Amino acid sequence: MSRHLGAGQRALLQTELEMRQRRLDQALNVRHEGSSRVEHARALLAQDEDGTSAHAMDREVDMALSDLDIAELGAVSRALARLREGDYGLCADCGAEIPFDRLKIEPQAERCVPCESTREQHPRPGRTQ
Repeated sequence: MSRHLGAGQRALLQTELEMRQRRLDQALNVRHEGSSRVEHARALLAQDEDGTSAHAMDREVDMALSDLDIAELGAVSRALARLREGDYGLCADCGAEIPFDRLKIEPQAERCVPCESTREQHPRPGRTQ
C-alpha cells in the first residue's frame, strides 16, 4: 500500500476521481442521447438520408470526442480500482511514488513524470497512449 499520501489527500483525490467519473458519464449520456455507442453511430449515419457524406466530418468529430471520453473514463475507473486495492499513487512502470501535486492535476495518472515522458517519447506500435 502506498503510504506517501495521507488520508486527507487520498479522500480529496478519490472525490475528484468520482466527480470526473460522473461528469464523463453525463457527457457521454448527453452526446449519445442515452443510447449505446453503436446505436448512436447508427443514428448519425441515418442522418445522411441521400447517401452522401455531408455529415461525415461531424460524425468523425463526434466519435473522436466519444472515444476520448471513454478512454478517460477507463483511466478514472482504473485509478479508483487502484485506490481500493491500495496501490494508488505508485508508478505502474517503476513503482516510484507519484507526487501529490501531479495527482492533484491528473488524479488518474498511472506513471511518474519521468516514466510518462519516456512512454510519450518512445511509443510502441499498437499501444494506446
